[in-house]
Amino acid sequence: MSEEKKKIVPAYMAHIVFQTKRYKEMVDWYTTVFHAEPMFANEKLTFMTYDDEHHRFAFVNMPPECPDKDPMSPAVAHYAYTYGSADDLLSTYERLKGEGIVPRWAINHWITTSLYYADPDGTEVELQLDNHPTPEESKAVFSSEAYLANPIGNAFDPDTLLQQFRAGKDYAQCLREAEAAADPSALPVV
Repeated sequence: MSEEKKKIVPAYMAHIVFQTKRYKEMVDWYTTVFHAEPMFANEKLTFMTYDDEHHRFAFVNMPPECPDKDPMSPAVAHYAYTYGSADDLLSTYERLKGEGIVPRWAINHWITTSLYYADPDGTEVELQLDNHPTPEESKAVFSSEAYLANPIGNAFDPDTLLQQFRAGKDYAQCLREAEAAADPSALPVV
């Protein structure tokens, strides 16, 4: 009998490094959005974290003569962070809106409730909530009729979601009402 190979996977996502010409703006934005704190900072390089990891973000200050990235070039589309509860996600939305940081779009992806933001360099950051209590239930969504018919999902109005949730309504009902209040043309073109 052959031994089954052990599947070795990373323990977690460690960090993201950004090369930017908007150095101060980027450091300020990530400080605000993630409550990140610098572990090291000078005029060329900043390492930041929001938890016990030594750094989650790093920023390299690029010289002004470096060309801007072409937004239509192949690149990372976005990266996502999952919150532990609807209250955490919606409280973060509320806090960021108070700081003038609003999502580009809000989408119920069936699997997640997702708010997409753009950092000062235009990189999308998805702040999300898993809509199902177990990974197995989330994975099953990929073969559901709703997902197969509409894999992007439905736009929703985050203000309506927040208002209904704060009023004590069931989260699924809040999401349905927020979808009804949304402009469907607000979905990204894929």
